[in-house]
Amino acid sequence: MTAPERKSLLAYGRDEWPAKVAELGGKPFHAKIVREQVLGKGVLDYAGMTALPAGLRERLSAEVPLWSGVEVARSSAADRTTKLAIEFPREGARDAVVETVHMPSLDLDTDDEESRAGATLCVSTQAGCPIGCPFCASGQLGLSRNLRAHEILEQYVRGRALGELSRSVVMGMGEPLLNYKALTEALDAVHDEMGLGNRRVTVSTVGFPERLRAIAPTRPRFQLAVSLHTPDDEQRGELVPAMKGVPVEEVLAAGDDWFQHTGREVTYEYVLLGGHNDTDGHAQRLARRLRGRRCTVNLIPFNPVAGSPWQRPTGRDVERFRAALEAARVIATVRWSRGVESDAACGQLRLRRTQADSATL
Repeated sequence: MTAPERKSLLAYGRDEWPAKVAELGGKPFHAKIVREQVLGKGVLDYAGMTALPAGLRERLSAEVPLWSGVEVARSSAADRTTKLAIEFPREGARDAVVETVHMPSLDLDTDDEESRAGATLCVSTQAGCPIGCPFCASGQLGLSRNLRAHEILEQYVRGRALGELSRSVVMGMGEPLLNYKALTEALDAVHDEMGLGNRRVTVSTVGFPERLRAIAPTRPRFQLAVSLHTPDDEQRGELVPAMKGVPVEEVLAAGDDWFQHTGREVTYEYVLLGGHNDTDGHAQRLARRLRGRRCTVNLIPFNPVAGSPWQRPTGRDVERFRAALEAARVIATVRWSRGVESDAACGQLRLRRTQADSATL
């Protein structure tokens, strides 16, 4: 008979953690110290928590592992972008490998909002993705499972260990609104215990209108980004299959509702696919859709995936598209993907690892 798997530190909720510390001979204030050390100060070894009694430190080390997941791969790029592949416990036969990307700030004169804003961490909310965007590596292996709140939070703790953390984008693997309860529970700890301000976290979704309308009145503790990718209903059904049959105008109306309730403008993300959605006509139709709305368009030139039929647009085409939006008085920025040579686009490292594993069977 195998021993039961030990529960990790972050898997204990804030309310239940003091009871576990008491079980190990500690006091309630010791429980508070541990979380402050890990989440507030980034101390990732019980032995380094010298404010705790030596015996308690030893028992914690023996009984409560810091991590639930295991780092199974890491890649780094010339711009110092680092991607981690973390494997969390399986459920059945399917793996739960996710990706977390740390992007340090760059000392550049750039239009890239993330580079200007300081070091950014990109986290995942699901292992795999159910949305099925054909140009994105995350969905090529389908959805394994939702992440637990502590698994999302663990990505933040691991990511901060890689360097400075100024902001976060929940734009990794998965659709955040389909795992919303776990996401918001994790973000509460990120805000309250790690000190990352509400406006320093952006959540990216494909924009389920009914879900956005339901949560907007609660004034969620994050900025909103909606992955739009085209102004045209039929093409959006092809590029974002989970949204097939949902009119673009309905998504934009939900974005307007978000602004009315929160006072925060929506960012519309637009992955530019060379020769597919980057024409002058697309730019003009997008401008007509967005004219007069309180929003920004974030243009993202496609990050190439091995074997993909999609192409990265040229810099000239990207600038032409941006200029067309600006001429129509629609604010547009360009975010060139970081860490291209390190498979830093969503799902690439996981996909590469899974394909390599399959080749050895």
